[in-house]
Amino acid sequence: MLERNMPLDYYISISVSDDKLSAQLLISNIDDTLKLTVGQLEDLIQKNRIVHGLNKQLIAQIAADPKLFYHQKVVIAAGTKPQDGQNGTITYIFAFDQDEKKPLELEDGRVNYKEVVTLHNVRKGQLIGQRLLATEGMAGRAVTGETLFAKAGKEARFKLGKNVIVDAEQMTLYSAIDGMVVRTDRDKINVFPVYEINGDVDYSIGNIDFVGTVVIRGNVLPGFKIRAAGDIRVTGGVEAAELEAEGSVEINAGIVGQNKAHIKAGKNVKSSFIQDATIEVAGELLVSQSIMHSTVRAGKAVICSGSKGLIVGGTIQAGERVTARTIGNTMSTATVVEVGVLPELRNEMINLRNQHRVYMENMDKTDKALTLLDALAAAGQLTPDKVAMRIKLNHTKKQAVEEQNTIKERILEIEKSLEDSEKAKVEVLSTVYGGTKIVIGRYTKFIKDPTNRMTFRLSDGDITMSTYV
Repeated sequence: MLERNMPLDYYISISVSDDKLSAQLLISNIDDTLKLTVGQLEDLIQKNRIVHGLNKQLIAQIAADPKLFYHQKVVIAAGTKPQDGQNGTITYIFAFDQDEKKPLELEDGRVNYKEVVTLHNVRKGQLIGQRLLATEGMAGRAVTGETLFAKAGKEARFKLGKNVIVDAEQMTLYSAIDGMVVRTDRDKINVFPVYEINGDVDYSIGNIDFVGTVVIRGNVLPGFKIRAAGDIRVTGGVEAAELEAEGSVEINAGIVGQNKAHIKAGKNVKSSFIQDATIEVAGELLVSQSIMHSTVRAGKAVICSGSKGLIVGGTIQAGERVTARTIGNTMSTATVVEVGVLPELRNEMINLRNQHRVYMENMDKTDKALTLLDALAAAGQLTPDKVAMRIKLNHTKKQAVEEQNTIKERILEIEKSLEDSEKAKVEVLSTVYGGTKIVIGRYTKFIKDPTNRMTFRLSDGDITMSTYV
């Protein structure tokens, strides 16, 4: 065996990468005297302080035939890369990045272009977001045996805006009020109690359903719906739209309902004028100009006593009083004003009386049919199918009698409440015209001729008129 002419490191050099995650072997010189054993190669590697991640199979191949690897930089060891920790994250119950306005696609494939905005509604105390902690990471090891430290993940933090709170550990985010969750500049999370629209409610905004107060600095166009758990305030006008508020509704420029507008409020409604609309209000309806050809139901009062103060056409119902400057007009347009009972009770009684009439008509038909069947039975001509019909009609008659008795009892209850209408009144500050019907409790008065400055009250079972003071 030939002796090597030169030391081993003359033929072979070993280098380590800057990140210490790999070691490379290079045979830069070679001659016929270069013979290697695995042990010699391993000694050289150890002399270069390579102790981790050795590829022993490759080392054996190099030792067996070094000429095959001449002038090739081969990786003989690979370190263990450190695994950096994962950053902390925050997950929200709403997708803030999906605020692009898109129409709602219905189940049948059609598109509702009035449903384009999804408000992030929350209730007080409701969870908004949760924080997941960052992880520490896993250390690695260099080919030289040194520990390669991992970077710990960066913690995520809630960026608190208005009306939000966190728990003691700052792991969960909650709403402090009822309102709308909004992410503002610098990713701050806020809950705002008011949803404000700087313009009209049209196809760019769509229908609105909000747990707070809605402010519209424009008009509400036909066909749109607004629902609010708080108040609704409209600086412009309302056309053939639907508004429903658990609080109050205020409309500065009035309502042109086209017989399609429906306004409902849990407290009060205020508007400059109302035309061809339906209004339901638990408290008071305040109108500065006129109520024309509309259906109004107010739990307490309807007040239309401004400079014009006109009520003409339609039906006005109030639990306590109606006050207007003028009721009706010179053309004797039919105008109904009802006070002294909650509108829903009066309307319930109307429905009950209609039901009672239908029952009576059906009862009459049933009695006639039974009379005919009884005659057939007396003559011994009752066939099996007629026997079955007779049994069924008798059962139907019994049920109808029970339901009629229930309806009668309820009508009597409502009529009794109609008697208690002493405090109810209709006040006319200027003129009430012919064609007007005044109803107080269960009593009715028709106005035939124009009358000025009158107050209508119930006294001794009749509607009395006295000069308005």
